[in-house]
Amino acid sequence: MAEIEIRLPKMGESVTEATITNWIKNIGDSVAMDEPLVEVATDKVDNELPSEAAGILVKRFFEKDQVAQVGDVIAIISTEGGATASVETNIQKTEVNIDVPPSTTVHSNGNQNGVSSESDKFYSPLVKSIAAKENIGLAELDSLSGTGKDGRVTKNDVISYLAVRGNAVTEGPKPVVAPAAPVVAAPVANTGSGFLSNIKEPIVIANPGDEIIEMDRMRRLIADHMVMSTHVSPHVTSYVEADVTSIVIWRNKIKDSFKKREGQNLTFTPIFIEAIVKAIKDFPMINVSVSGTNIIKRKDINIGMATALPSGNLIVPVIKNADQLNLVGITKQVNSLANSARDNKLKPEDIQGGTYTVTNVGTFGNVMGTPIINQPQVAILALGAIRKVPAVIETPDGDFIGIRHKMFLSHSYDHRVVDGALGGQFVRRVADYLEQFDINKEI
Repeated sequence: MAEIEIRLPKMGESVTEATITNWIKNIGDSVAMDEPLVEVATDKVDNELPSEAAGILVKRFFEKDQVAQVGDVIAIISTEGGATASVETNIQKTEVNIDVPPSTTVHSNGNQNGVSSESDKFYSPLVKSIAAKENIGLAELDSLSGTGKDGRVTKNDVISYLAVRGNAVTEGPKPVVAPAAPVVAAPVANTGSGFLSNIKEPIVIANPGDEIIEMDRMRRLIADHMVMSTHVSPHVTSYVEADVTSIVIWRNKIKDSFKKREGQNLTFTPIFIEAIVKAIKDFPMINVSVSGTNIIKRKDINIGMATALPSGNLIVPVIKNADQLNLVGITKQVNSLANSARDNKLKPEDIQGGTYTVTNVGTFGNVMGTPIINQPQVAILALGAIRKVPAVIETPDGDFIGIRHKMFLSHSYDHRVVDGALGGQFVRRVADYLEQFDINKEI
């Protein structure tokens, strides 16, 4: 009987672990090659993992809500028909192997972390490792409020707790949300500055009749990322109004023929991204990241485009090497990534490696915005709604009032490394490229 080990694959840059969120196949089920086997969640994206072999699932080493490291064996598939008879035996063996306290994880190699718990709380190997290193006792660990899935204590929760541990008396368990009862949230993550170590979220009291909605996992990740960004980067926003009349006329003229020829809808987004890429080439110090006191100047120009999901959450798929694509290529990438995002089919690599981000607040009828930087980038551009407005038009024969299509560009940047001159000149250059758009352009 041949047995194939199914390992947790590498799922993107900096991703080292994943939480098992759901087993699509149960022990004893037949599995086809490339058929979805298990659902996992990382700090970046949720994903279905396909089976690498056809056969019968005979063993699972991780159950729902347990955390596996990249490279861990998570399941075994038997590739011979005779495997069915041994399924029951394998199940019994598996049960023996995981006969440990509920909060202790046993990996496929049988190793166990030093911190264990008699409570019903689950702690990932990483959390237990940090707890052991920092001498956080079991009772102390059990008292922490978790921001992970189903209240699980994450690495960030432990780090946030350590930041305030030495400055305040250890508090007891935080009260949970309940109608007409105070709600105490976990401390805001500390970025190393002393004054931030004492900052906590306010106590919020739910009034009778109020509805309490628990954040889903993605919303929690977004919240943590946004709070971190505002603490790490001093944000400055510059605004420019651009006349995009030529672009509107040109797009209206060729969008039908473009759709017939390329099978793609031509929206304004690819046109704006093309202008942004040109401006980044002119001002490459916008395309950087900060690591301590070092500035990392990026070689590639990878444009992230913030995309709203049907759930109301936000995700940022990335157009890789956008400077090497023409307008048709950018259009195809924009449409493909947007469709994958809406259908929840983005791959981990689709949201990795962005160097500059664009968000289109005009989609929701907003004129302008003050976007928050998508770390570890140093700038982000918000595109406002295109509006018909009266404007002064200058001609050799004099000035007159006419109807023009205009929009605001809102550019937020990290004032640690991007000064007002660079941040302002960059967004002005984007506007210049938009206003100088060739109305006779052929693609």
